[in-house]
Formats: sequence, structure tokens, C-alpha cells
Amino acid sequence: MAERVSVTFTLNGERRTFTVAAGRRLLDLLRDDAGLSGTKEGCGAGECGACTVLLDGRPVTSCLVLAASVEGRSVVTVEGLGGASGALHPFQRALVEKGGVQCGFCTPGVAVTGAAILAQGISEPGERARLLSGNLCRCTGYSKIFEALEAAREGSNG
Repeated sequence: MAERVSVTFTLNGERRTFTVAAGRRLLDLLRDDAGLSGTKEGCGAGECGACTVLLDGRPVTSCLVLAASVEGRSVVTVEGLGGASGALHPFQRALVEKGGVQCGFCTPGVAVTGAAILAQGISEPGERARLLSGNLCRCTGYSKIFEALEAAREGSNG
């Protein structure tokens, strides 16, 4: 039987404890143990960005992070971007308003990465594009995603 470990961390602003197999991925803990199905598994190899979450404020692909390694840290998923109120983050709202989503599979990772870009105050379009390049979208062609990011940055989503 696989060794089990206890991991306590802040998940979307709430201190949580889980007991998991030592080799369990953060992605699986979030989806299966915490019931947060917004984080998607696309490739399972850290290439597509669908499973992106914020770990201590930095975007990471949760399929490559061991759950035990988040002990004492902070994780924010797409469900937690708007804070405790459950409201949409300005970038999530802008994605909807600007049509930056189609099939929606990449959207959680894009939303999390975009929120981190906004939090860092990055306004240079080339740098934003570079940072979003780890999030693969097969539907939108990215232009609407970039429009939504700019609208959220400007605070005028309408």
C-alpha cells in the first residue's frame, strides 16, 4: 500500500487538510478530494496549461506538482479567483463579455494565468503574450483572450 501523507494548505482562502498518497498530484487532490472540477487535465505533462492554478500567487501546472509539496502554502484555483464572495474575477468577466471562450476547456487555466498577469501589473502586450503562451487554446485564436485581458487591465469590460 502506498504511503499516505497529511497535507495542510490554504485553498481558495480556506485552510484545508487532506490525507493523500505520497505521490498524488495536486491536480488530482483538487478535482477528486476537494471537489473543485474547474481545474482540467489536458495533457498531464505540463504542456497545455489547462490545469494551471496559482501556487503562492504564481501560475503552475498542477499536473506536475505533488500534493504533498504544497504543505503550508497557498493554492488558488479558477473557482477561487473572485475571492470569498464567489464573484467573477475581472478577467473572468471580461473573457465572457469579449467572447474569449469557445469550448471552454482551456478557460480555467487561461483565467488563472491572466489573473496572475493582471496582479503583476504586466501591461506590455508581448510580455503578456509570452506569459499566456503556456496555455494552449484550439478554438479562439487568442485575439479575444488578449482583448479580454486588455479590457480587464483597463477596468472597462463593457
